[in-house]
Amino acid sequence: MSRILVTGGSGQLASALARKAAPGQIQHVGRPAFDFDRPQSIDEVFASCHPDIVINTAAWTAVDAAETDPEGARRANRDGPERLAQLCAGAGIPIIHISTDYVFDGSKGAPYVEDDPINPRSIYGATKLAGEAAVLENCPRAIILRTSWVYAASGKNFVTTMLGASRKTGQFRVVADQTGCPTSADDLAAVVLDIAGILRSTGWNDSYRGIFHAAGEGSTSWHGLACALFEEAAQYGNPVPEVMAITTDEWPTPAHRPPDSRLDCTKLETVFGLRLPPWRISLSKVVSQIFDRP
Repeated sequence: MSRILVTGGSGQLASALARKAAPGQIQHVGRPAFDFDRPQSIDEVFASCHPDIVINTAAWTAVDAAETDPEGARRANRDGPERLAQLCAGAGIPIIHISTDYVFDGSKGAPYVEDDPINPRSIYGATKLAGEAAVLENCPRAIILRTSWVYAASGKNFVTTMLGASRKTGQFRVVADQTGCPTSADDLAAVVLDIAGILRSTGWNDSYRGIFHAAGEGSTSWHGLACALFEEAAQYGNPVPEVMAITTDEWPTPAHRPPDSRLDCTKLETVFGLRLPPWRISLSKVVSQIFDRP
């Protein structure tokens, strides 16, 4: 069985990988033992784990906070992954690195494919793009998975935040002019582990190298996601608030969000034979987990 090093501590995807992996399959690390702000810790953890594959989910994900701390975001999203990639190259092993739809500006008007022009319009997006380049430049066995709008049954995310707030207020204003692909952390974790399994069974193939999009099938707006969420949660007695559609201009944020960041995931299916389920089906499963129902 492969020794898979998963970075990212208690993050949504790292936690999902820990839940879904076979016993003993992964070593799950995070701060303070593994910290991109302490480069020596990257080397120390790598040396102690002797991994066959690295899955890097560690990142600066506070999109708005990155605007006022670009150096911190760069250390987490570019410099740390670069060092991991160098270590993987030295050991001759693959790295699976998680990236984001925010590398695009959202102006295409159709789902993005992997070789579409990139044009991040936030510090977060720019540092994640720099991380993609650093990983690819430093490790010949690099797989980049761009994903979007990740949520889970626990942790801080759009779904848990909205449900928690719905027990305190009966009315929400939610942006309706941003479109993307909601992605369950459990679904993404399953795909990542499937890719690791393919690498284990087939060995490395140069067709595996590069960037792939991996997101829930289908798309919606934040407003559409909120309405679907409350519809699902109503089955478990959760209050159903009024959800008012607003524009991005009515909800200004420090960081620019791409207005249409839909991802075309055809390449993932073509190369690996994998695809994520429709987002609405996955949302239903996550809501049932939140309310602890089968």
